[in-house]
Amino acid sequence: MGNADTKLHFRKAVIQLTTKTQPVEATDDAFWDQFWADTSTTVQDVFALVPAAEIRAVREESPSNLATLCYKAVERLVQGADSGCPSEKERQIVLNCTRLLTRILPYIFEDADWRGFFWSTVPGAGRAGHLDEDGIDDESRPLAESLLLAISDLLFCPDFTAQSHKKNSPDTAEDIRSIDSCEYIWEAGVGFAQSPPLNYIHDINRTELLKLLLTCLSEAMYLPPSSESKNPNPWVTFFCSSENRHALPLFTSLLNVVCAYDPVGYGIPYNHLLFSDHREQLVEQAVQILIVTLEHEAGSATGSALQALGTSAAPSEVEEQEPAGPDNLFVNYLSRIHREEDLSFILKGLGRLMNNPLVQTYLPRSTKKIQFHQELLILFWKFCDFNKKFLFFVLKSSDVLDVLVPILFSLNDARADPSRVGLMHIGVFILLLLSGERNFGVRLNKPFTLHVPMDIPIFTGTHADLLIVIFHKITTSGHQRLQPLFDCLLTIIVNISPYLKSLSMVAANKLLHLLEAFTTPWFLFSSRENHHLVFFLLEVFNNIIQYQFDGNSNLVYAIIRKRNVFHQLANLPSDTASIQRVLQKKKKSGISRTNSIEAESIERSRPADSVELGTLKASLVATPGIDKITAKSQVSVDGTMITVPTSDSPADTSAVGGASDTESNSERDHEAYHSESEAARSQLSSASSSSAAAWSANTDWVLSWKAKLPLQTIMRLLQVLVPQVEKICIDKGLTDESEILKFLQHGTLVGLLPVPHPILIRKYQANAGTAMWFRTYMWGVIYLRNVDPPIWYDTDIRLFEIQRI
Repeated sequence: MGNADTKLHFRKAVIQLTTKTQPVEATDDAFWDQFWADTSTTVQDVFALVPAAEIRAVREESPSNLATLCYKAVERLVQGADSGCPSEKERQIVLNCTRLLTRILPYIFEDADWRGFFWSTVPGAGRAGHLDEDGIDDESRPLAESLLLAISDLLFCPDFTAQSHKKNSPDTAEDIRSIDSCEYIWEAGVGFAQSPPLNYIHDINRTELLKLLLTCLSEAMYLPPSSESKNPNPWVTFFCSSENRHALPLFTSLLNVVCAYDPVGYGIPYNHLLFSDHREQLVEQAVQILIVTLEHEAGSATGSALQALGTSAAPSEVEEQEPAGPDNLFVNYLSRIHREEDLSFILKGLGRLMNNPLVQTYLPRSTKKIQFHQELLILFWKFCDFNKKFLFFVLKSSDVLDVLVPILFSLNDARADPSRVGLMHIGVFILLLLSGERNFGVRLNKPFTLHVPMDIPIFTGTHADLLIVIFHKITTSGHQRLQPLFDCLLTIIVNISPYLKSLSMVAANKLLHLLEAFTTPWFLFSSRENHHLVFFLLEVFNNIIQYQFDGNSNLVYAIIRKRNVFHQLANLPSDTASIQRVLQKKKKSGISRTNSIEAESIERSRPADSVELGTLKASLVATPGIDKITAKSQVSVDGTMITVPTSDSPADTSAVGGASDTESNSERDHEAYHSESEAARSQLSSASSSSAAAWSANTDWVLSWKAKLPLQTIMRLLQVLVPQVEKICIDKGLTDESEILKFLQHGTLVGLLPVPHPILIRKYQANAGTAMWFRTYMWGVIYLRNVDPPIWYDTDIRLFEIQRI
């Protein structure tokens, strides 16, 4: 009964606020205390009892009352942070103010005229009489800064959100302003050795404060997407600046809580159905705060300048070091982590969580499954992008495969679901980043022996085989939204191909099947960019033949079996009559199929991506083309990378890498082709859809790229080996392919092939387009994942489009 009365009392206060036409004085504490003095309103109650329509009505009709409500709530949080919340009543007031601000803030952000309100100085909202470290009265601080500093203080409040180090008595209460929060880090891990005892009440309180913090940082959702925007999020900028004395312990606490979390625990079946796991909610909020705060436009350039610094054993020692690199301290700290035990802790923690969906037991649904896979992938991406020592640590051992397998699992699982195309993009981007490093290709040669629940053909082979098989399934799935990924998928295979020692027959056949599908005339002539996929595949074959011929008898055999595909490609008709005949046939047949690849699925348009949950879908900006997100590097003799300069002149690129006089013209043309096509594609990407629709294949266009097809190495292989294989089959009457494979295993092409071409690796490079895509994808995921309570539901989001389905 009492609970119903308090809700009614709270609801009456809300109605009073919406109906008052005159401003309520800030000094009228009896009125304002109605909103947070109640001890029984949950966050769900606040969202139900404060409707969106009434918040907007107050904003429009009584703006001074809404302003007073906001700064009075912030004032109570500041008072709670100053006092340390020694009593239960004060803690409840802090939580109620937290819930109320979480409810109201999105409606402040959605109105452009109100967006600057929190960055204005409001009398009474600061810590009156308190001076900060520079001797400035806190009362002159903008409301946003006071709010962020109060949240930070409250996240290290003994007996409220942190384990107290003193006995519980009024005489020994800890002064929150004087404590060293580095001693109150939430979990052992990076830079902190002690693991405080679990306290579910502390976890719940931390989660509520982090939810408010996430809401504060979400202003970016209410601004339209623009890759040209140079204005950083002011909330993130201040929170991650040196103004926040808790920046280091907060970063460490969030990171350690995420990486130390084990959702399975001792493995007791169905334990997640018997007990509430409050730590999981905290971990979800922590990983979301991390990915939002690790915002830095310069991308991977930040990491390289900071590697020598590294973190030390004690967080306080890091804090005393002279700041270097980006002003965002979260990015700064992340980029400086270098100790092997810290890197191992992070990799093992992220790997354990990413592998959680793959955990299998004999009892159905007996193991807890986490739901924040996409946030984990974004966090892993940011670690690799901002900290090159972490990236090299991941790649230096087979531990990288503990990340690869769950990513491939997610790609395979999501390929048939149009709503999860955003997840597929982040997974492919991570693999593209990893594939730019030689060690990744080398590690893929490890045999794949796991029993993972994936609907793929049974094969005996390596992790490289697994990657190729899954990429084949994605490419041939016939889903239109996956089209922009084709270039990325094949670029990854190109990057790893020089290091693949032994492809299985299954993987070899998948590659030849892709070539067979991509070289059909109707496919090549249907779009001005489709032939790029053929060049990628030919480069894969050339790399393996030139650099890994020994051990790849399966691929050589598959090439010999499908030799007609290469001959047909070399003799591709280019006269106008033949082109028109193909196009007319395609037009008449409508949606035709060739080798199970749908015609519609391979049109090269770039639709927007989306993330989806329940009945909502967030449509994101389109991803940039492969030429915009990669830069070519040439592998030198000693294994180092040399950046290949981009040139608009085909003649310039033919001399790249000091090509010898004996190098074939077709290989030099291959180099020229890439430079030429990438420049052309940059221009094409900005062309209007109408001009794309008006385009039609013609003789000049076909001849412009057909002459540059890098077929010489493959044709030479066929010229040498086909007669030998045919002869041995006739002489020995062979009908079993195992005998032919045995013959090919002992064969050699030394001295018979053209001079090996330089290995070209296309390394991921950050740019404004990908930064914008990651920002929209990240906030789209966060929007859809925070449904209890629905923080941003039914507000005027502008960063992406929300659709009810």
